[in-house]
Amino acid sequence: MSACVTNYTKKRYIAYIVSMVIFIALPFIKINGNHFFLLSFDHKKLNLFFIAFDTQELYLMPFLIMGMFLTILFVTTLAGRIWCAWSCPQTIARVIYRDLLQTKIFKIHKSTANKQKQVDGFFIKKALSIVIFYLFSLLMMSAFLWYFVPPEDFFVYIQNPADHLLLLGILFCASLAFTFDIVYLGEKFCVYVCPYARIQSVMFDNNTVQVIYDDKRGGVIYDGHTKLYQKPPQGECIGCEACVKICPTHIDIRQGMQLECINCLECADACSKIQAKFDRPSLINWTSAKAIETREKVKYFRFRTIGYLVVLCGVFAALVLMGSKKENMLLNINRSSELYQIRKAHDGELIISNAYVFLFQNTDNKAHEYYFDVKLQGIDDGLEIIRPKKPFKLKAGEKDKQIVVLKATKKLADNDRKDTVIPLTIQAYALDDKNIIITRESNFVYPKNSIIEHKKHQ
Repeated sequence: MSACVTNYTKKRYIAYIVSMVIFIALPFIKINGNHFFLLSFDHKKLNLFFIAFDTQELYLMPFLIMGMFLTILFVTTLAGRIWCAWSCPQTIARVIYRDLLQTKIFKIHKSTANKQKQVDGFFIKKALSIVIFYLFSLLMMSAFLWYFVPPEDFFVYIQNPADHLLLLGILFCASLAFTFDIVYLGEKFCVYVCPYARIQSVMFDNNTVQVIYDDKRGGVIYDGHTKLYQKPPQGECIGCEACVKICPTHIDIRQGMQLECINCLECADACSKIQAKFDRPSLINWTSAKAIETREKVKYFRFRTIGYLVVLCGVFAALVLMGSKKENMLLNINRSSELYQIRKAHDGELIISNAYVFLFQNTDNKAHEYYFDVKLQGIDDGLEIIRPKKPFKLKAGEKDKQIVVLKATKKLADNDRKDTVIPLTIQAYALDDKNIIITRESNFVYPKNSIIEHKKHQ
């Protein structure tokens, strides 16, 4: 076996930069006026994959939530706590605060190689690092809020603070809480607060990729929680404890898998540098327990991961299918409190009408002109639209309530015992876009003969 100095830390830093750029830039990217993801309570709308949905179309949310949890199960079973080390905002922020601000810029710590030693003094430098990090946390919290208050609204709102105290209160309080978390709690948040750390163990199996010390090569140092040796009598571990000193969660990876490990692999990098001096590979690797035991490659695709992947693909397909059925116009129909209205015309003819309330909403990102047609089931040319007579225009996202009156143009039923309920189909559409068309069902109530005769003789 030849030496190989690993550079997981540098790769993590690249992943941090990429994820931060995506996280901050994504709310500014719009296609056809829609965001990749936006849940706006102010405008009561949802943008998903650059498609606009109204809050009445939140039937997609269960699929999103199921997809999120299935993704967590799949990724954790496959690669352990890869999220914690490579993408979690908590870890990224800790690296920025501890390694960049305190170590590289203010030189409070001599090196990032020893995270166990607490440094006294440097009060001014520590205070400055906290202030600078708070400014960074304002950016982080603002970016988070942009997924709920889009940037085009956010920057207008903060220019009028008196009118948007709730938004500013959430921003500053969340930034303070995040700063307290990173500065004071640190990795204790990962160990004691984060629920993901608590449930990960039930999702692991012998093929899950994780950070593992190879005790066959390095030698056994622990028996359970009992430390047997500083340096094992047999094995390649020299007892330098570089892996222990660099660990941000203050554990000894040689003790085996532990709840506190976030898979940052800094211990693997530290060990690889020491072992390289002896022309040997690192004793700590990103692999699986079974691969260490059998000296074979990690088995990524197995029954459990394939099962999660199949179900995840099914949920994603359902999400795409449901999303493809999105309507660019919404229409809710309510009948009036009166079943029907009967009145005499000037020529003595009876006019029988039903009234409805149509609530139209344009969920497209541009204005359209709308109208509708009506048809009774099994009866041709039985109704006439009395109101509204003309099409109407709605701006993008606008709602409009229309009072609709439909008149029977001929005798629709012949029933002496009871009123006749006739199924009614309403087809609403945009006059300027033939692809925008929806169908709704309602009823038209025609009075019984005795009521009609009574009205005739009044």
